[in-house]
Amino acid sequence: MSVSSHENRKSRSSSGSMNIHLFHKPGHADSLLTHLNLLRKRHLFTDVVLRAGNRAFHCHRAVLASCSRYFEAMFSGGLKESRDAEVNFHDSLHPEVLELLLDYAYSARVLINEENAESLLEAGDMLQFQDIRDASADFLEKNLYPGNCLNMLLLSDAHCCQRLLELSWRMALANFTSLCKSEDFLRLPKDKLVELVESEELEVEDETLVYEAVMGWIRYDLPRRHEVLPELLRSVRLALLPEPYLRKHVACEQLGTPPGSTCRPESPSAEEPYVVGGYCGAQRCKTLDCYDPSSDTWRSVTTVPYSLIPTAFVSTWKQHQRHLPEMSFHVTVLSPWAGFVPFFFLGSHIIVIGGDTEFSASSAYRFHSDTSQWSKFGDVTAKRISCRAVTSGNRLYVVGGYCGAQRCKTLDCYDPSSDTWRSVTTVPYSLIPTAFVSTWKYLSA
Repeated sequence: MSVSSHENRKSRSSSGSMNIHLFHKPGHADSLLTHLNLLRKRHLFTDVVLRAGNRAFHCHRAVLASCSRYFEAMFSGGLKESRDAEVNFHDSLHPEVLELLLDYAYSARVLINEENAESLLEAGDMLQFQDIRDASADFLEKNLYPGNCLNMLLLSDAHCCQRLLELSWRMALANFTSLCKSEDFLRLPKDKLVELVESEELEVEDETLVYEAVMGWIRYDLPRRHEVLPELLRSVRLALLPEPYLRKHVACEQLGTPPGSTCRPESPSAEEPYVVGGYCGAQRCKTLDCYDPSSDTWRSVTTVPYSLIPTAFVSTWKQHQRHLPEMSFHVTVLSPWAGFVPFFFLGSHIIVIGGDTEFSASSAYRFHSDTSQWSKFGDVTAKRISCRAVTSGNRLYVVGGYCGAQRCKTLDCYDPSSDTWRSVTTVPYSLIPTAFVSTWKYLSA
C-alpha cells in the first residue's frame, strides 16, 4: 500500500459519513507478555543481564522499567548504571527470589508460600515491586501466629508494612508470657524490647515476669548487653514488684555487681528514711536526719537552708549495687500539715519548694546526697504556700496553694536542663489543699 493510495481513500471517505468500529482483543496483554517471556528465555532482543549469586538472567529493560520504579530510575537516570549491560546484585539477592520477580514481571503471576513469602517481601521492597511486597504481606498476615509474630514484627517494621506491623504488635503484647523465653524474643534488638516492656497494653499478670524477661534477655548475650542493664531496668515497673521479691531477687542480682563485691540480700538498710523540718520543742528543727534500720540509729546528715514547718518523712528505695541507679522512690507524710512544704525527687536529688514565710515561699532548694549539701536554684514563678508538686519525666510541676493571701491559679513547670520556670496554664479553680494526680506512666526525660 502506497502513501498516495491511502490519502485517496481518506479523501473519498471524508465526503460522507464515517462508520467506526473499535476492535479489542481481550487476551492481547497476556499474549504479549507470554511472547516476551519466550523471547527472554531464548535471549532474543534482550538488552540487560541481571546477576545474583552465580546465575545470570537476560531481560528487556522496557519490561523491567514497566514493573519496577527501581529499574525505571536506574535505566533512565543517565548515570553509569543506565549504560551498563549488566547489573550485579552479588549476594544481596538470592537468585531464586530474583527469578520469581522476573517470572512475575513477564507473566503477572507468582506463587507465594511459607518458604518464600518473607524473601519476596524483602526483595519486592528493595526493587520496588510494590504489588509483590503487598501480596507477600497479605499472605503473612493470614499465616500470623504467636510463634512467628516477633519475626513478623521486625520484618514489617523494616519494610513499612503497616497492617502486618499492627497485627504482629498486638499479638506480641497479648502473648508476652509465652514469648518471653523464646529464641526470637532473646534475639530482639534492644530498642524493640524496650518498646514492648514499656507498653501500657502489655498483657502480664505479674510484673515479676517482665523483670525476669529483661534479665533473661541480658543473660542471653551478657558480654555485649551487660552495659545496657540500667537502661532496661528503668523500663520495668519496679514499684509494682512485691517487696519480698525486690529484696530476694532484685537487690541481690549479681549482673550489676563488680567481681568480688557482694550485695546485701535481706538487709533492712535497703530502706533509709529521712526526716526534715518540724519543731524540736518550741524551736524549729534545722537539720535533715537519716535513720539506719540495720543499726537502729539516727544520724544528722546536714542542716537545711531555713526552718521548715511541718515535717515530712521521705524514704528512698536504693539498689545497693555500684552500677545500678536508684530505681524508685516513695514519700510518706507523717504530719497533717505536710501540705505546706512539698518534698519530691528530681533525678537523684531531694527537692523542697515553698514554705510558710514570705522568704521561703518563693524558694526552691536541692539536696545533693553525694555531698550532703543544699543548693538553691531558680525561684518559682509565684510564691506559694500549701502547694503540691510532682515530677514527670525530667520536669517538675507545681500547682495550687496560696500566693500570699490569694489562691494560686496557675500550673508552673521547672525544666532543669535550662534552669527555668514557666507558667503552663491556669487551673479550672484553686484547690485548697491541692491534690496533684498523675498517671502511672514512664515519660522520657
